[in-house]
Amino acid sequence: MGLFIILYAISNVDVNKYKKMIGGFESVFGTQKAEIKPSAIPLPKIDFKENITIGSLQGKLENLIVENNLANSIKLVENERGITIHILGDILFPSANAQIKENSKQILSKIAAVIKQLPNDIRIEGHTDNIPIKNSEFPSNWHLSVARALNTAYFLIDNEQLSPDKVSVVGYSEYKPVATNETLDGRETNRRVDIIILKK
Repeated sequence: MGLFIILYAISNVDVNKYKKMIGGFESVFGTQKAEIKPSAIPLPKIDFKENITIGSLQGKLENLIVENNLANSIKLVENERGITIHILGDILFPSANAQIKENSKQILSKIAAVIKQLPNDIRIEGHTDNIPIKNSEFPSNWHLSVARALNTAYFLIDNEQLSPDKVSVVGYSEYKPVATNETLDGRETNRRVDIIILKK
């Protein structure tokens, strides 16, 4: 019965009737009116911080490359995915090896100081040339490319506090070349680790 009364009252928009009806229910069920004061509603706090974007950090990466004479070893490419930092494998790793050279860790540290300012996800990709590898540690170029990407990720996470929930790792072996594998220079260019700052 009470439900039909409410439906009837709503269908006939009469403020006075509505107030009387509510008052009747309050007297029957013993409820009290609840009054919400505007001052009692908490307002969200707004933190006005500088809006850091991929574009604002690209210049920092370019300066880092120039200041450390790395123009022949590190390249920046911007596309629809974001900004890709191509790092030649030979400056990070010994031949046919996935252990980062001690004198190259400083380079990764400087790159990390820039990219960890962003909230963007980071994708780390390992690449090789098309010369087959087979030794006791790496039975194929797939294994080598994944190991190099993984070790780069571990270094950035463990040593440079890059948030692990932002990082993904993939190995492409020889199948994503950026140059010809028919020349020595081309193969050297294809042996690389790519750190990609992904667009949101």
